[in-house]
Amino acid sequence: MKQDLKVHQLIERSIIKKYRKELWGPFTYAVKRYELICPGDKIAVCISGGKDSMLMAKLLQELHRHSDVPFDLVYLVMDPGYNEINRQKIESNLALLRIPATIFETDIFKIANSSEQSPCYLCARMRRGHLYSKAKELGCNKIALGHHFNDVIETTVMGMFYGSQLQAMLPKLHSTNFDGMELIRPLYCIHEGDILAWKRYNQLDFIQCACRFTENCSTCDNGGGGSKRQEVKVLLRRLKRDNPNIEKSIFNSIHKVALDTMPGYKSGGVEHSFLETYGKNGGGSK
Repeated sequence: MKQDLKVHQLIERSIIKKYRKELWGPFTYAVKRYELICPGDKIAVCISGGKDSMLMAKLLQELHRHSDVPFDLVYLVMDPGYNEINRQKIESNLALLRIPATIFETDIFKIANSSEQSPCYLCARMRRGHLYSKAKELGCNKIALGHHFNDVIETTVMGMFYGSQLQAMLPKLHSTNFDGMELIRPLYCIHEGDILAWKRYNQLDFIQCACRFTENCSTCDNGGGGSKRQEVKVLLRRLKRDNPNIEKSIFNSIHKVALDTMPGYKSGGVEHSFLETYGKNGGGSK
């Protein structure tokens, strides 16, 4: 009976039942489409304490219980120097959701704050490095991060508008500094609005931004330029008024790049021009 279930069981039930179409379906679709999990994987589920990583942990936990594919999970929380309120909130949510996470300490915020470099950029790089290092130490071959569908869309638009490049966010990639390690993004096809709906339905309260430089920030994106990302969020909301499918179109476009129509592109860090193949094998003809 539903009324006999404990709080964490009701939350799990909401993922599988009420939000099956919005959460569970897109999650399992991404896992299969992008081949995110393979037999024998040991995945470090990286939890920042926000809504996205907490949901990701529950989704992977549920998949681990029922999947025919044998794989293992380790739940990791890296404390980069949280204030006491955020640290306590993370710990209470882990207990509420029955997520058996390992918390390890770092002094990332302290180091980033004393650096002459951009503290956000340095913080993001250090956090990623610490997570890879800890995951490898625990015998993991993959780390899972909680980037979702809207992160993918916004990153693409931000790259065009502010980075002068057409660059997307891959659902998985190999680490360049830690041999044999991969990063996967299981929430790749899940919309942020549906994560928020699940959070509100279950009356959950997660930390929004743990950054010590902007304690009250609600748009922090792990060093990716919070203010610019917020501008893109607002722009996309405006565009959706006239075209409700605008985000889906952007998402589909990064899966169907017509490389033959691009005057230039970069691969493996090397820039290429359409002139390299222009007129050869029909290149540049219509």
